[in-house]
Amino acid sequence: MYDPSHLRTFLAVAQTLSFTQAARRLGLRQSTVSQHVRRLEDATGRPLFLRDTHSVELTEDGEAMLGFARRILEVHGQATAFFTGTRPRGRLRFGASEDFVLTRLPEILEGFRYEHPEVDLELTVELSGTLHERLAAGRLDLVLAKRRPEDPRGELVRHDKLVWIGTERLRLDPDRPVPLIVYPPPGITRARALEALERQGRPWRITCTSGSLNGLIAAARAGLGVMAHSRGLIPPGLARIPERAGLPDLGEVDFVLVHGERRGPAHTAAQALASTILAGGDRLHRRGA
Repeated sequence: MYDPSHLRTFLAVAQTLSFTQAARRLGLRQSTVSQHVRRLEDATGRPLFLRDTHSVELTEDGEAMLGFARRILEVHGQATAFFTGTRPRGRLRFGASEDFVLTRLPEILEGFRYEHPEVDLELTVELSGTLHERLAAGRLDLVLAKRRPEDPRGELVRHDKLVWIGTERLRLDPDRPVPLIVYPPPGITRARALEALERQGRPWRITCTSGSLNGLIAAARAGLGVMAHSRGLIPPGLARIPERAGLPDLGEVDFVLVHGERRGPAHTAAQALASTILAGGDRLHRRGA
């Protein structure tokens, strides 16, 4: 009843909330993406998206279809692997950005481990910049991280906006340098924050540096300053800084999956994990959000 290719397209649109971004992720024409969604809506007899020229949103039926689509594709993948004899195995070195510490990524990895027990998963949680460096050095097989501005590679998992966040009680003095809470180099959000402030000509000072997301969150909750962060992943106890504070726009950010160069069993396992993450990408937001 439900074509797996249509379900994959539906998930891509649901996760990016963009037919254009979904087409880029899947390597399809935008007209094909629209056709797949239309055929899936015909099959269900329900509209799955509310869309106009400016936005795309899931309907209530679309929200319900997310879980069904994910499970159908997971079972479809299991059946394909079983009967083709291509079950992945071996050691897979996977790197995930600190940004996903508070999301349901652990649940996705647990499901992958259950479905692929012959894969030994070696997990590294680090800064996006560090993960890209390790991937380039051949020390990782697959990375889930922010996309570097100069690097077009990667399968799009999540598109989001970078915003300024801090504790709600924080008040910024316009006559004093902006107090910043940042990752150490080569943090991608650190670079974006400093570049934006420099372009605006706004003075700044670093009040806290930590290589741990939990460290940054603790500093922000303590009111030590502001930090740049993905809008869809704002940690509990923190909020967006109001526009009246006059902080510069930080632009948008893509979270992508990038494969390493190693072939053989690791490559097959990386492809399987990438498919699992892409199928469950709607779970990569803050818990409870």
